Amino acid sequence: MAAVLKHCLYTPRAPIRHGIYSQVVVVDRTVYISGQVGMDVTSGLLVEGGVENQAKQALINMEEILKAAGCSYNNVVKVTLLLADINDYMKVTSVYNTFFSRNLPASTAYQVSALPRGGLVEMEAIAVLGPISDS
Repeated sequence: MAAVLKHCLYTPRAPIRHGIYSQVVVVDRTVYISGQVGMDVTSGLLVEGGVENQAKQALINMEEILKAAGCSYNNVVKVTLLLADINDYMKVTSVYNTFFSRNLPASTAYQVSALPRGGLVEMEAIAVLGPISDS
């Protein structure tokens, strides 16, 4: 059996905790993006303004990682939302839907007891490399 290629990528345009995880791992044509919180890459702090602003920043961070991997939101097939309060689901999805406009990816949402740095939302994604043809 032929070896499967695995690449760990990094962009300075999105936050990373060095030595703990990779921002993105590409295995063959599958792209695995680590959970992104609403952290400003310049300050290293969570953005202010509540769950909507944190969701927007997390998605901006994710977009930079997607670019580094050679794809876009159109390539995303699955997103997992982790929420400090499941009652914020509709607020987060209203922001989410401004980044994903057509043929939405599969998604799952969970309420969790705590997120890194006291965040209100974290998002991870799986994407596929290459041209996408919508059916």
